[in-house]
Amino acid sequence: MQYPVALQTSSLTASAPASPEPHTPIPENEPKVIKITNCKILRDHKIVEHDAIWIQGGKIIDPHKFFWYQKRLPDQVLDAGGLLVVPGFIEAQINGAFGVDFSVPSDPETYEKDLLLVNRGLLKYGTTSYCPTIVSSSASVYHKVLSHLKPREGSAKTGATMLGAHVEGPFINEARIGAHELKVLQASAKNGYADFKDVYGFEGETPEAQNKLTQQNQNSVKIITCAPELDGIMDSIPDLAKAGIVVSVGHSMANISQAEEAVQKGATFITHLFNAMPQFHHRDPGVIGLLGSRADLPRPYYGLICDGIHVHPNSVKIAYDSHPEGVILVTDAMSAMGLAPGNYQLGNMNVTKEEDRVYIEGTDTLAGSVITLDACIRNFIQFTSCTLIEALEAVTLHPAVLLGIQETKGVIKPGADADLVFLSDDLFVKRVFVAGEEVDLDAIDVQVTEKF
Repeated sequence: MQYPVALQTSSLTASAPASPEPHTPIPENEPKVIKITNCKILRDHKIVEHDAIWIQGGKIIDPHKFFWYQKRLPDQVLDAGGLLVVPGFIEAQINGAFGVDFSVPSDPETYEKDLLLVNRGLLKYGTTSYCPTIVSSSASVYHKVLSHLKPREGSAKTGATMLGAHVEGPFINEARIGAHELKVLQASAKNGYADFKDVYGFEGETPEAQNKLTQQNQNSVKIITCAPELDGIMDSIPDLAKAGIVVSVGHSMANISQAEEAVQKGATFITHLFNAMPQFHHRDPGVIGLLGSRADLPRPYYGLICDGIHVHPNSVKIAYDSHPEGVILVTDAMSAMGLAPGNYQLGNMNVTKEEDRVYIEGTDTLAGSVITLDACIRNFIQFTSCTLIEALEAVTLHPAVLLGIQETKGVIKPGADADLVFLSDDLFVKRVFVAGEEVDLDAIDVQVTEKF
């Protein structure tokens, strides 16, 4: 398989940070070195056997440089028991879990407590980094919650790394509203980037407040889902991309010409492909048609909810066959993930969980999923007959490249964060490391009985 330039193996083999010169005294507070042996490793688009992973200070290190310059053995050797070790999973779209909805403000102490619950709970399913997702909301909601969702490093104690928020709306097309609330939608961005600033709280009423909100809220936003056909959105895309925000096409009625223009202007992602967009038509394939763009046009990554409900397995395979290097598995999970069937909340809307699916209360409209990311991997292999490597890279390397973090996340190489997932042969999570420290998975309690 030929990978895009961003995924070529050469980009994954950068040298480790400079090691000390030979015979340099080892500081007394030098972090201990861990060597993980007896494992298979996902590395450089291959499953490597009879190899080891070396960790120091929360990072993967080069064992040759370590041994040559520090001239000592590891402080601890861990036997992986023959398990497959892969980079920690990266989730690009998740609305909540374990009774927590990121789109529902509360007092700061409660909101932070709820974030900790989700951050820790996601580790049980191998997700070590994620973008908490906010559905279309009023400006007041964004102003309250985004400052809590700024990037923060994870740990074995505090849970998964937060990479910044995915704001799914409110600049979306009401004709493809899905489970979003109509009254909070923004029908246009006639003032361009300024309208995004106003809605998400990138600016304040005074210079001091403006500086504070710009630093907190703009830095908190990692992905924006918007409909490029709305007035003013298309021209805003270059400014959003320049600000370091991933622009995703979604909840859209865009035709293929508009969709391709959005990509040429800087959009690099499609939000939950097939859902909340016109279905494929041979004369105008719309947003879905981006998977078949000409070779001289960039093709974006695309999110797939691989629960077998939001997207039929045959459609999953069609997408994979069309653009295997672009797939990113997402859960689009909501607050009922990990909970028993019952009534819950998504933003300002009541939803009902029935076993493996969630509907807007009193309707047959799907309202997010309750699947976990490890289950998406297993389904993806079953639906597409793809290779194990392709399925794993759809939750590791691909989202890392999309988010521009492939030097530290989504890979196992010197200099990368030591976020690791140990998988059984049937791809169930057995052990997890965050920043080089093993997580006590048995101690994570995410049982929530309260319903809304």
